[in-house]
Amino acid sequence: MANDLNQALNVSATGMDAQTRRLRVIAENIANQDTTGSSPGGEPYRRKTITFESAVDRAAGVDTVRVKAIGVDNSDLPLRYDPSNPAADPKGYVKLPNVNTFVEIMDMREAERSYSANLSAMQATRGMLNKTIDLLK
Repeated sequence: MANDLNQALNVSATGMDAQTRRLRVIAENIANQDTTGSSPGGEPYRRKTITFESAVDRAAGVDTVRVKAIGVDNSDLPLRYDPSNPAADPKGYVKLPNVNTFVEIMDMREAERSYSANLSAMQATRGMLNKTIDLLK
């Protein structure tokens, strides 16, 4: 039984770790939402993405989640007419980052809910472990 509880704790911990990394990517995207290129026609910040995959923890014999890759969103970059900007091209347009604050906030809320669900499962498992120890006294 203690082994099953340890496995449950491990699954929750890996889920929390994955969501923590997701929140870091989201925070980086939000922090760079106004970062344009530094030279005429230069490339601005591109939104980062995160992909998860299932992983088998062979030692525990359970499925967990882990970060598969942190990639880059290659969607179109919006343009803004701003000829005074140092990053403006010869026509006066500046490429802006492809970060949508609304999307990032929604992703952040989803990551927060997933993190909280894993934390709740971890707390419930810890409670069961404590009750088991109390029964053995």
